[in-house]
Amino acid sequence: MQEIYAPSRNPYYNRLIALRGNKDQIAYCDHETEAYRGSWRSKFLAPTTKEKLHVELGCNAGHVVLDWAKQRPTERFVGIDWKFKQVYRLHEKIIENQVQNLLTFRANQERLPEMFSPQEIDHLYLFCPDPWPKRVHNKNRIFQEPWLRKIHPLVKTEFYIKTDHREYFDQMRAVTGACADLWEVIDESFDLHAGNPDAKKLRIPDVTLFERMFIRDGLPIHMLRLRPKP
Repeated sequence: MQEIYAPSRNPYYNRLIALRGNKDQIAYCDHETEAYRGSWRSKFLAPTTKEKLHVELGCNAGHVVLDWAKQRPTERFVGIDWKFKQVYRLHEKIIENQVQNLLTFRANQERLPEMFSPQEIDHLYLFCPDPWPKRVHNKNRIFQEPWLRKIHPLVKTEFYIKTDHREYFDQMRAVTGACADLWEVIDESFDLHAGNPDAKKLRIPDVTLFERMFIRDGLPIHMLRLRPKP
């Protein structure tokens, strides 16, 4: 296996590593997130082989994905983030709320094809990703043509994206256009909440934590919904 994950001095790294091999494990870290490719439905506390699998990228401490899981107990959810502390905090919330249909990964989103097999993900979500606004840092953005092409086989139904950053959104649209042989745009908006007089009253999970902040500050939310082509 390619050595892309190194041990860390972060105290939450050790806490996550200590969970390995537990009978009721719900948090997976680094290489371990690639150990069950194609069989993640069997790793939930309430295992299944048929229910829909939803994956949120950049889930933070699970503000959205946790509520989704609580509201839809017959479906399965995975929350992925890069920060050790946020993933461990979501692990704690899953236990506190006795949720059996949610797993959390500390993992690099670039390696999604190593984590999931073709058609394993029903719905994929990317909400308010880091825009890396300085031009010199644009290359660090997750939404790039090679990545969008790589993840196409994994998604069965839909890829849903939201961002407040207009320039990044324009890039997303351009990248999607370059991948028109693989992805179909089924919906898009430059101002998702336009015309909603109660937009500031929207609560999680209808909006994300960052989305609420952007709405409060009067920033439009841009949205793309993509469907994978056969």
